[in-house]
Amino acid sequence: RDLKHIWHPCSQMKDYETLKPIVIDRGEGVHLYDIYGKEYIDIVSSWWCNLLGHCNPEINGAVKSQLDRLEHVIFSNFTHEPAIKLCEELVKVIPAGLTRFNFSDNGSAAVECALKMSFQYQYQTGHPKRQRFMCLSEGYHGETIGALSVGSMDLYARIYKPMLMDTIQIKAPDCYRCQAECFAEAETAFERYGKETCAIIVEPLLQGSAGMRIYPPVYLQKLRKLCDESGILLIADEIATGFGRTGKMFAFEHAGGSPDIMCISKGLTGGYMPMAITITTEQIYEAFYADYNEGKAFMHSHTYSGNPLGCSAGLAVLSILQKDRVLEKAEKRAAFLTEKLAERLGSHPHVGEIRHIGLIHALELVEDKASKKGYPPEERVGYQVYKKALERGLILRPLGNVLYFNPP
Repeated sequence: RDLKHIWHPCSQMKDYETLKPIVIDRGEGVHLYDIYGKEYIDIVSSWWCNLLGHCNPEINGAVKSQLDRLEHVIFSNFTHEPAIKLCEELVKVIPAGLTRFNFSDNGSAAVECALKMSFQYQYQTGHPKRQRFMCLSEGYHGETIGALSVGSMDLYARIYKPMLMDTIQIKAPDCYRCQAECFAEAETAFERYGKETCAIIVEPLLQGSAGMRIYPPVYLQKLRKLCDESGILLIADEIATGFGRTGKMFAFEHAGGSPDIMCISKGLTGGYMPMAITITTEQIYEAFYADYNEGKAFMHSHTYSGNPLGCSAGLAVLSILQKDRVLEKAEKRAAFLTEKLAERLGSHPHVGEIRHIGLIHALELVEDKASKKGYPPEERVGYQVYKKALERGLILRPLGNVLYFNPP
């Protein structure tokens, strides 16, 4: 019945002829159960968003309680207690200096909001020639046209290039296949294109879709300094890295300082409700604050902005993280997982590297360990492992030759 009607995301549907859709009936904690009762470990947190386990009783209770009170209201000229309270609680844990919250309903939308916000900010502060965006190679920021433009994964964007904005790509750091002085690429780009650039967007410390590439905090520190010196805004896409995934509440904390704009989603509601927020500074907010007839308002909206059910789930997530000291416990579990993966797979001839940050761990499979040569894409080695893992009750989501573990 599924295959008669449903077009699944990010899938070649022909693959489903041999590997049928797995119909999930229920979830509990880290486990999912299909309609035949088979148990699976959701080690990828259902596309990284399931932060505190499936059917978490506290989040369930918060959403159920809100459902009987208010399900949704237009967020233009109206508001409600869950949204107000969520912002008050978030401001306590986000990087210092970020104070203003613009709600949307998914990560790509939050990125689009950040791009438009930074573009309009530059225009309204006397820099109309700053119209381009910088991004890191192999970056990923979502599937809408603006988000694809500032991503540079050909897998997702190549066919749409005639539709995309002309962006400036900086070669990203790749510590496994290290090239010395990798930050020189950014310095060269800033020197050449700085005066025409309004913002640069990065995934802080972890390039997810690029194969869970992890780079050092000093890169972010240097980037922050370059942005300050050149008047370019720094956008941190924390959609995948936020809410403790990297061991700190937000990945940018590893570097100290703060971005000018931060996008959050996924873990924001524990994976319960579609919700995202673009967070920025008072300085940027003030550039839009004027009499209506000046035409400076940010005319950007989403029907489900500030949805009360999502806000209530988000409040429950923040409460659990704090009172249950989740990040402290995750740090111990991360060390355990690192030890076990190194013990079992560290010397495997086809595991080129085991990399990790927080509870996120990734294995890069290689054809030859000495040369770091990967398997040819047409062999789909990661996909073959994925199918074997499913038989054994483990849900993976391979990124080419990279297998990752990102549990609740």
